[in-house]
Amino acid sequence: MPLTAPDYARHFTPGHTFSYEDGPVGTLSVVDAGELRLPSGSVVACDPFICLGTGDIPPFTARVAPGSYRVQAAVVTITRPEEPPARDPHLRIAAVRLVIADRPAVTWEPALHEGQDPATLDEDEFFGYGVDAGTGCFYDAAADDSFPDCEGDEGPLWDAFEATGHQPGPYLVDGEDGHNLVAFGSGWGDGAYPTWVGRDAEGEITCFVTDFFVVPPSEDLPA
Repeated sequence: MPLTAPDYARHFTPGHTFSYEDGPVGTLSVVDAGELRLPSGSVVACDPFICLGTGDIPPFTARVAPGSYRVQAAVVTITRPEEPPARDPHLRIAAVRLVIADRPAVTWEPALHEGQDPATLDEDEFFGYGVDAGTGCFYDAAADDSFPDCEGDEGPLWDAFEATGHQPGPYLVDGEDGHNLVAFGSGWGDGAYPTWVGRDAEGEITCFVTDFFVVPPSEDLPA
């Protein structure tokens, strides 16, 4: 059976805590990143340092009405109970949510590109995007050519990253023609990560969530 989505309500519940098997404790907080503009309603998720502006990443097939939508990051502060508080907290972004409607999601489905079929996936497999620069993002498909100066360690994307002191974010970056994107650290770093579409009881899209596998599965959490 392909990978299934966990209960993301706990990811976005400030103060929720959990323990890792080797001892550290994670405490979740929710950070508002601002509003992402989606003039076409077609959502793209990728590693912006690698894929932005290449045209290689298609939008998800699940589309929303054009507009501006809030983005929230579930940020984990990791501590060890036996150690004093660190001057620089150990922070990791566990998941990022693009909020389409303020209604609870009751069902989850994988965010797919054209031609992807979940029936082709094996046990615990998923469709996701690859990260090679420790960063993920959301943006509108129409914005792909709006960041021409973003190449390597140059341009507004890198400047925003530098301005945070290389913290995981999230942070909004403005491009040309009124477009923007929201970028964020990808959990533990490089890898491949799924995005899920949440729907309400009427089947309407409420959110897109990218999961960076920082919060252990519920069955691994202590009772």
